Amino acid sequence: MQSKSSDMCEGPLISRVILYTIPIILTGILQLLFNAADLVVVGRCCGSNSVGAVGATGAIINLMVNLFIGLSVGAGVTVAHGIGSGRSEDVRRTVHTAVPTAVISGAILTVIGVLFSETFLRMMNTPPEQLNLAASYMRIYFCGTIASMLYNFGSAILRAAGDTKSPLYFLTAAGVLNVILNLIFVIAFRMDVAGVALATTVSQVVSAALIIRALMKRDDACKLELKKIHIYGRQLKRILQIGFPAGIQSSLFAISNVIIQSSINSFGSVVTSGNAAAQNIEGFVYTSMNSYSQTALNFTGQNYGAGKLDRIRKIMWVCLISVFVTGLALGLTALFFGRSLLSIYITDSEKAIDYGIIRMTYIMIPYFLCGLMDVATGLIRGLGRSVLPMLITIAGVVGMRLGWIYIVFRIPEYHTLKSLYLSYLISWAMTFAAEIIVFIVIMRKIKNQRMKQ
Repeated sequence: MQSKSSDMCEGPLISRVILYTIPIILTGILQLLFNAADLVVVGRCCGSNSVGAVGATGAIINLMVNLFIGLSVGAGVTVAHGIGSGRSEDVRRTVHTAVPTAVISGAILTVIGVLFSETFLRMMNTPPEQLNLAASYMRIYFCGTIASMLYNFGSAILRAAGDTKSPLYFLTAAGVLNVILNLIFVIAFRMDVAGVALATTVSQVVSAALIIRALMKRDDACKLELKKIHIYGRQLKRILQIGFPAGIQSSLFAISNVIIQSSINSFGSVVTSGNAAAQNIEGFVYTSMNSYSQTALNFTGQNYGAGKLDRIRKIMWVCLISVFVTGLALGLTALFFGRSLLSIYITDSEKAIDYGIIRMTYIMIPYFLCGLMDVATGLIRGLGRSVLPMLITIAGVVGMRLGWIYIVFRIPEYHTLKSLYLSYLISWAMTFAAEIIVFIVIMRKIKNQRMKQ
């Protein structure tokens, strides 16, 4: 193993967590900047309807893609456990199992996405004036999901081995290409949202090629050799045991967002456009917080494999405090500059900007709760337990939000946007409280079991 693969188990924790997390934050922010470029280009060149059409696809895409991205989490945790415990052959087999798993996952998504995009959009009550644009965007987007899955699986492996910089570099290269193609396809070729989707698909192919090349050039157990690609039963089982519940959790989380998005759509296209722009801005805060979840997962995974339980407890506190400070500071900053930020996306509707401000007011201030929830999830998954956070999410997020929409939201005086946004805050707090308790209980059980051995 390269020395950097063991850094998570040794040395000063705070500095290592920060140095590990910063490239993940930058990677996520860059990805969102490139996604924001999509909306800015169509917003300025094609109008708020095009912005709303792209925004209307987000919840559905996340619902479908997150199920399979969860499998990449399983691959990353399995690699981290193998590195921490020094089982090099397990790591090699996991890497060579992950690649074909990514290809199969992407192919399934492509077929479903291309065939049923318009059906899903109609089920979500997408405004008629945005339906055709949104369906066109989704069909082209899903043509690139094999490449997207390869990038996500490859990134998970690299991060589990301690390399968070390579995914940043690759995304930067692909993202710059995406922006250039956006301008060409939308402005020069007048392709509207279809041009944005095509630019995204091409950039995904580039990022996938770069990540595969990086794995092939490694000289440790994470090295990928194309002739050795094979689905190993034991490693696939482990990936599925951790990744499938993680994917279901993300998809169920997305289901609640799909239902909320459907409810938002019922207020009309102006609200949808403002909501889409606000969501894009929120994404910058979310990805910064979620980066600590990935850090918690991989640091916990390697230290669990190495049997360093005391260090895992320190990891918990460092990640929770870090995500709290990051979430609160960025949330308040985004809200303070909210109107100026929304004006970047929306240039033809002051009313849409007003609706965006409403959403940001209710989401940004308590957004740190979402970050705490995600870190707790990462800690539990890092211990190799993935079913429990899934069950907690079903109850605390999906169950609560569905109950809110079908009970509280139906009461006339609570049938408002503000009522919908309030459901986010409550679900985050409930789920975080349950998950951190579960994590502490699991840690105690693991410690007792190891003391008896």
